[in-house]
Amino acid sequence: MPESPRKKRQREPHQLPAGRHGLPRSFVVENQRQRILAAVADVCSSAGYVAMSVEDIVVTSGVSRRTFYDNFRGKEDVYLAAYDEVTKQLLTRVYASYEAADGLVARVRDSLNAFLTFVAEEPAFADMCIVEVMAAGPIAIERRNRTMEAFSQMIEKAAAEELPKAKLPPALTAETLVGGIYEVVYSRVLQGRGAELPDLLPDLLFSVVLPYVGQETATSLLKNERRRSKPKAGKQAEG
Repeated sequence: MPESPRKKRQREPHQLPAGRHGLPRSFVVENQRQRILAAVADVCSSAGYVAMSVEDIVVTSGVSRRTFYDNFRGKEDVYLAAYDEVTKQLLTRVYASYEAADGLVARVRDSLNAFLTFVAEEPAFADMCIVEVMAAGPIAIERRNRTMEAFSQMIEKAAAEELPKAKLPPALTAETLVGGIYEVVYSRVLQGRGAELPDLLPDLLFSVVLPYVGQETATSLLKNERRRSKPKAGKQAEG
């Protein structure tokens, strides 16, 4: 019988070998789940949420359709699970930077830098969670809103701990600032320019702290941050 012209799919490094391998069932199940979630980010980034299918995810992850449906109900369910997994990683990194810093300006700077760096280093995750979330339906958008609310609360907490109540701007300020940052990040990621985001730290930091510390302090901070970023650019040019 002639060999099928269909090319055999080779096992990827992250995939387990077929057949008996002596690995605990719990390890195998978790490995399969993580492969599926990683595949969602890859497929969503390359094809977009609307065009993404369960078949695309199955092929990319290297699991069977049965394994997929043992873990997830369908396309929306697996997208939401992948979104939750990525935002958990992101918020863990941002919270760690926030808690390690001292004072409003340092906390905003370090947590914002952690966010921008994560997005720049994980383009598939960025596409999935920042751009394609808008096409993934109302539940996904509500989860995006909750993530943005977490960032707003960090700013509000840092400000409340440092500034007298009388000097705090209106309660809507932090939410407005986070919404503006989202639009800046969204436009860069959509254009495939996510790697540029860490370079925007000085300007974004200025925008966030301005309502809390005033024009003079924010302008001085902007100049200092731009000076700090210049040596990095110089070293890259020399390399």
